[in-house]
Amino acid sequence: MVTVIDDREGDIYAKWATVAEQNFHLLTRSMHDRVLADDRSMYETAASLPIADVSTFELVARANRPARQAKLALRFGQVTLQRPQGPGLRDLPKTVELTLIEVAELDPPAELEPLHWYLLTSHEVGDTASAWQIVNWYKKRWTIEQLFRILKTQGLQIEDSRVETADRLLKLTAIAAKAAVIILQLVQARDGRSAEPASNVFNEEQIKLLAALATKYEGRTKLQSNPHPPQSLAWASWIIARLGGWDGYPRTKPGPITMRHGLQYFLGVASAWQTLKDV
Repeated sequence: MVTVIDDREGDIYAKWATVAEQNFHLLTRSMHDRVLADDRSMYETAASLPIADVSTFELVARANRPARQAKLALRFGQVTLQRPQGPGLRDLPKTVELTLIEVAELDPPAELEPLHWYLLTSHEVGDTASAWQIVNWYKKRWTIEQLFRILKTQGLQIEDSRVETADRLLKLTAIAAKAAVIILQLVQARDGRSAEPASNVFNEEQIKLLAALATKYEGRTKLQSNPHPPQSLAWASWIIARLGGWDGYPRTKPGPITMRHGLQYFLGVASAWQTLKDV
C-alpha cells in the first residue's frame, strides 16, 4: 500500500477524483474550505463533529515556532466533496467521498499561532486510533520537506542539472535521493536518541576511516568530545558534522547543509584513501 502525503498545495479536486485506488491513497492538508455535496461548508461540518479524543503531542521547533507540547482535540468523520466550478472539471465525478480529520490546539500560548489542521484522506477511518495514525503520518511531512530541501537549492541543487532527457534525469534523481537520505539519517541520528549502527550508512572500511579521523577532530575538553558510543550512527554523525564545519559544541545543532558538506568531504577522503591502498 502507498500513501502520498501532500501539503496544502496538493489539495486538488482532480487528484481526489482520479488518483486514489484500493492500495494507493492520498493524505493532504486542506488548502481552503470546500463546499460539500449538501452545500454545507466543510469547516462548518468539522466544527459540528464531536470531539473524539484529546492528546498531547510534541511539536518540533520550526522557523518562528519553538518546540513545545501541544494539547490537541481530535474530530473526524466522512465528508462528500462537491465538484467545484471551473474549466476542465466537467468530466470529473460530481462528488468524492473522503475522510476529514480536524486537529485543533487547545489553550495555545498567547504569543504563538495555534496548530490547526484539516486533513483529508482517501483512507477509511473507523476509530480514534486510526484517526491519530493518520495525524502521525501527516507529521512526517516535515521529514519530507527536509528531504526536498537537501535535494534542491540548499543542498544537492538537483534543479540546476542540465540533463535533458527524462531517463537520465530519473537516474540522476535516484543517485541524489540516496545521498539525501544518508544526509537526513545523519541529521536524525545526531542527538543519539536511537541506537542505529554506523553500518546502516557506512561500510567497514569507511567506519575505520571515521575512527581515524575522530581523533583529529575531538577537542581536549569534554564538551568537544564525541559523546556517542563508538561505531554508532550518532558517533558517525558527530564526526561528519565536524568535517562539515560544526565546532563541536552542543549549544548548536548541525543541520542538513552542514552534514552535506561533511559527507562530501568525507567521501572524497575515503576515495583518496582507497586509491592509495590499491596502488
